[in-house]
Amino acid sequence: MATIKWTIDPAHSEVLFKVKHLMITTVTGYFKKFDLQVETVSEDFATAHKIAFTADVNSIDTNNAQRDAHLKSADFFDAEKYNQLTFTGKTYADSGDEATLTGDLTIRGITKPVTLKVDFGGIVVDPYGNTKAGFTVAGKISRKEFGLTWGAVTEAGHVVVGDEIKIHAEVQLIKETALVNA
Repeated sequence: MATIKWTIDPAHSEVLFKVKHLMITTVTGYFKKFDLQVETVSEDFATAHKIAFTADVNSIDTNNAQRDAHLKSADFFDAEKYNQLTFTGKTYADSGDEATLTGDLTIRGITKPVTLKVDFGGIVVDPYGNTKAGFTVAGKISRKEFGLTWGAVTEAGHVVVGDEIKIHAEVQLIKETALVNA
C-alpha cells in the first residue's frame, strides 16, 4: 500500500491566534515559522495516518515588539525552555457538511486533546503541475489549561488578557510523493 506525503506550502499558508485584550478588543498574533507534515493512503484525508504540526514560538508576531517579547517570556510561552508548540493529529473525520480534526496540542510541555473544525477547500493542480490541497482550520482553547496563566487586572477591575484563544489557519498542502510501505 502506498503512502502519499503532503507538506505545507508556507507561501500560501498562515497560522494565527486571537485573544481579547481588556475584554473590549481583540489582538491578533501570527506564527511566522511553522511546519506541517501529513501522510495519507489516498487523496482522501480521512485516510491520514500522520498529521504533525509544529510552530516556532520565537516566530510570534503581534505587530508589537514589546508584546511579542512578553509572550515569549516565562509569563507566557517560556520560549527559552519550550521553543516549539506541537499538534499531533489523531483522527480526521468528514461528515459531509463539516470535518473535524482531533489530536494532541502541546504548549509549554503540557499536552491536551483538542478538536478543530476543518473546511476542506478541495484539491487542484496549480499552473506548475503541483497537486495542492487547501483547508481552513479553526478552534478555541483555554490558554490557562496550557500553563499560560499570567494575568493582570486594571484598577477598574478589567481583565487584561482573556483566557479563550481562537485559533485560525489557512493551510495549503503540496502533494510530494507516494512512498511504498514494505
